[in-house]
Amino acid sequence: MALYKLTDFDPNYRDNFGGNDIKGMGVYTEGTDEKIGTVSDVLVDEEGHFRYLVVDLGFWIFGKKVLLPVGRSRIDQHSDRIYVVGMTREQAENLPEYNERQTVDYDYEERVRGVYRTSPVEASAPLEASAPLEGATGVASQPTSTAYTPATPAATPTYDPNTYNYDREPSLFGMNEQNHQTLRLYEERLIANKQRRKVGEVAVGKHVETETARVEVPVEKERVVIERVTPQDAGRPAAPGEASFREGEVARMDLYEETPDIHKETVVREEVRVRKEIETDTVEAQDTIRREELDVDAPNRRIDRRDV
Repeated sequence: MALYKLTDFDPNYRDNFGGNDIKGMGVYTEGTDEKIGTVSDVLVDEEGHFRYLVVDLGFWIFGKKVLLPVGRSRIDQHSDRIYVVGMTREQAENLPEYNERQTVDYDYEERVRGVYRTSPVEASAPLEASAPLEGATGVASQPTSTAYTPATPAATPTYDPNTYNYDREPSLFGMNEQNHQTLRLYEERLIANKQRRKVGEVAVGKHVETETARVEVPVEKERVVIERVTPQDAGRPAAPGEASFREGEVARMDLYEETPDIHKETVVREEVRVRKEIETDTVEAQDTIRREELDVDAPNRRIDRRDV
């Protein structure tokens, strides 16, 4: 069964325990009231049940951390202490050292449980119950102390790693809530979510329109102008050899004219850019919610109410 550190399973565990932090609490022996170390972490199973307290034995064995099954502990909320039931210094020395970087698998747990199985617990103080956490965001019940009933000494049983269950060893992980019951009060709250839905569609396209365009182009044409004029010296006798009469003499002149050259070319006229803009609006909604309150009916009896 997989185990998780308390902070990994529920980062808000301090709020779920009413602001109390089980990590950092001092660990003392039951009866002798001798401090043996402090709680450095807690290991929980997949359902959020406390299974082991990671105890730093700095007061007993410097630099060694071990696992303490919750069934061998009792939490005193008033003094912020955790009492260990039935642990001796010799037993602590025999426990395998806990390393945060190593995986806590079945074989390692068996080494831990094997040490505690050889040291049965005598009936003395009540043990601390392991209450499940309500997930990473739910409310977790605080551990409640319960009366521990010692198991009858017997031969050490063998366990199958594929079928092992913590409930099979109540001496290490069991609880008895006969005298401690929890009444949970519930309330409703409004949860605001958003859904994205399509409300319309805008299609932007283009089409071709045809029209008749007119353009004026000035053109030039050449033409021959023949002018017959009387020279100023008309009637003057020609000098000998000046006049030559030649048959078939012709003067030639090229004529040109312009013709219009009309053709079409395509040019970019403008660009059309299409984009979306988001407008933010606030929508207010209201509904009726319910909440449970505690009713205590104890006529003529004193009730000690504590908020924890």
